[in-house]
Amino acid sequence: MAFEGLADRLQNTIKKITGKGKVSEQDVKEMTREIRLALLEADVNFKVVKDLIKRIKERAVGQEVMESLTPGQQVIKVVKEELTELMGGEQSKIAVSDKPPTVIMMVGLQGAGKTTTTGKLANLLRKKYNRSPLLVACDVYRPAAIKQLETLGGQLSMPVFSMGTEANPVDIAKKAIEKAKEDHHDYVLIDTAGRLHVDSDLMQELTDIKELVNPDEIFLVVDAMTGQDAVNVAESFNEQLDVTGVVLTKLDGDTRGGAALSIKAVTGKSIKFAGMGEKLDQLEAFHPERMASRILGMGDVLTLIEKAQANVDEKQAKELQEKMRTATFTFDDFLDQMSQVKKMGPLDDLLAMIPGANKMKGLKNVQFDEKQLAHVEAIIQSMTKKERQDPSIMNASRKKRIAKGSGTNVSQVNRLLKQFEEMKKMMKQMTNMQKGKKGKGFKMPFNPF
Repeated sequence: MAFEGLADRLQNTIKKITGKGKVSEQDVKEMTREIRLALLEADVNFKVVKDLIKRIKERAVGQEVMESLTPGQQVIKVVKEELTELMGGEQSKIAVSDKPPTVIMMVGLQGAGKTTTTGKLANLLRKKYNRSPLLVACDVYRPAAIKQLETLGGQLSMPVFSMGTEANPVDIAKKAIEKAKEDHHDYVLIDTAGRLHVDSDLMQELTDIKELVNPDEIFLVVDAMTGQDAVNVAESFNEQLDVTGVVLTKLDGDTRGGAALSIKAVTGKSIKFAGMGEKLDQLEAFHPERMASRILGMGDVLTLIEKAQANVDEKQAKELQEKMRTATFTFDDFLDQMSQVKKMGPLDDLLAMIPGANKMKGLKNVQFDEKQLAHVEAIIQSMTKKERQDPSIMNASRKKRIAKGSGTNVSQVNRLLKQFEEMKKMMKQMTNMQKGKKGKGFKMPFNPF
């Protein structure tokens, strides 16, 4: 999960001050020292850290905190607000041209994920904003780049404008915009060339494209895994092109978070989007306040709700609610729910969005084994339709057949059957409690999967 190391350090630090009836200047001094070390370890720019700690100190020992009834909570509020401000304050929205199409130039070094991000952004524009993008292949120096963009276009059922590797990228961009106007596309996403490092030839070509097409947005795609190098790259591109925003890729990886926390302060340019996985639907609008909440262990309910709305079928959810109420929940329903939850992203990341989940007994430091979920799916899919509808018919020979068909063993099949029954009982008891009936207390199964 992104920011994992930084989040752990900051949460442990502010925990010491939470709930204190009185906070002294010494408490604040010790806390800011720990925050400073945590940020430097996360590869945040030294000057950025220095300025941030100065602001936190000034506010944390001011009247708003010291004279508060809950000074510990006020200090945390200060830290959250300053982290939010550091990452841009509020969400920076994508431009919309008064005279369509809106033109977006995608720029960046090779290896940052620029071409894939172009496809992801097109997918997001269509799914979330109901737009009709045209993808443009302007990277003529890397033959695989054109093919890659055309493949992405095929996967997304979106048009890709290409003139091959012999054409001039400036001409390609110009003709693509003419084509977009003819075919009534409201967005044009230009995938430009990249290099292994910043050089004058690359910058001149990008400048020429910029001057000709006058883009509404110039998005710099940078790899969050590269830490401070990402910030240096952002400075170089910004000086030459005056980029309008940054897209961070691989923010779901083992990244220390330094790039995300430094880029806005160093370049003045906001992070517009963040890549949270390899799939084409794993690009998210970047919300500084939500990210600050997640770093401080406060969860991110709004993003969780948005993910659920985008991936969970409302009609199915209502039907499931009724089945839970009447205790007619089957293995088929369970399989459908697993499928919908998986679309929302890794379970560890979803858990991090629930406020206080990191402090819940039994959930702290929990690791979800995706392979275990695959075993569960295999077991259910190896059942007949009748067995999924009515597990009570299971006998030794049926279990043996299911275990063989799913590549598991009989004890794993038995465990799933037992936990499924426990889950059904729990649902029934919850329904009775909602109806006002007094039932026996129930225990949540340790692992319902």
